[in-house]
Amino acid sequence: MAHAAPTSRTTSPAYVTPDVFGPEVHTFAKWAIPIVGGLIYGYWAAAINRDGGPITGGNVLFGFVCAIAVALLYVGVRMLAPLMRRELHAVLWMAFTGISFGFLYAQTGASVLRSTLMALGVAAGVFAVAFYRYYTHEDAEGHPHPH
Repeated sequence: MAHAAPTSRTTSPAYVTPDVFGPEVHTFAKWAIPIVGGLIYGYWAAAINRDGGPITGGNVLFGFVCAIAVALLYVGVRMLAPLMRRELHAVLWMAFTGISFGFLYAQTGASVLRSTLMALGVAAGVFAVAFYRYYTHEDAEGHPHPH
């Protein structure tokens, strides 16, 4: 008995991922995620650095500097990463995450070696997940697969 060959899943409109949010939500999220993420990171860094002591002006300044730095770096990585091949795309997110985590871990008073090893572990996990994601969703030049 003859059967028709299956069609490609990527060309069928039934398999296109729906965009449930409008352009306004995407624009809002584009700026809200780095701002909120930076503020959370800055608060976390300041809280670790404070170590249960009183809140000081220097501690608040440290938190805001960390928040601004992480938010700006996140925006920079988000703008630069899609321009790269999938391998470098994953390496850039790996470096950003590893360095961010390593800095926070170092605020706990851990040794440089322990902070580095912990950051490398987190970075390796991020690289594996990011590379798999980009490898399955992009072509070799970093362009998204058509849906």
